[in-house]
Amino acid sequence: MPSDNETDLALLEELRKGRDTALNELMQRWHRPFLSFAYRYVQSEDDARDLVEELFVRVYKNRDRFKEGTKFSAWAFTSLSNLCKNFERWRRRHPAFGNDSLTDDMSKADRDVHPLANAGGEIPPDLEALNQERIEIVRDAINKLPHDLRVTLILYQYEGLSYKEIGEVVGCSIKGVETRLYRARKALKVILCSKIGPSGDIWGGEE
Repeated sequence: MPSDNETDLALLEELRKGRDTALNELMQRWHRPFLSFAYRYVQSEDDARDLVEELFVRVYKNRDRFKEGTKFSAWAFTSLSNLCKNFERWRRRHPAFGNDSLTDDMSKADRDVHPLANAGGEIPPDLEALNQERIEIVRDAINKLPHDLRVTLILYQYEGLSYKEIGEVVGCSIKGVETRLYRARKALKVILCSKIGPSGDIWGGEE
């Protein structure tokens, strides 16, 4: 994941001054991690792509608002998580629109957006053996988490953000992030253990 905020702000400044191609460079830097986050949240690749496109539309519209000291990644992930939340609220009101199916025959190039892949794009060995039914159970369990817990879990477990970075996105302290991760893991363990037994504790963590 890109970590050079100075580069992001420099590109935003060029965008503000009228060099529209700077937006393309921002998209090249951030498209993959944003798509990864959105896909894990909404569990639909097509919808995730649409949400990321909408995010970059917002970046362009807000190009004059980014000032020195802005953390672009925090702003963008906050905006994207809100887009995902609003989309899911809409989808609950329109149940005829289903999710893309999750299959085991995804190409290696697509593993970076697989909901069980880690921040490095690899599916941990202990999870790779899960059959399709278990993948569906894990997906549904993550979807049952409240918005704040789901965002925190995805940003930490899959996107590799630090507690400090996550705090900037979700608007809480480092201690608050720790608490949310604990609550998310505990809730997932309860859900998964009821479905697939003790192995439901897929991320471990202290009680």
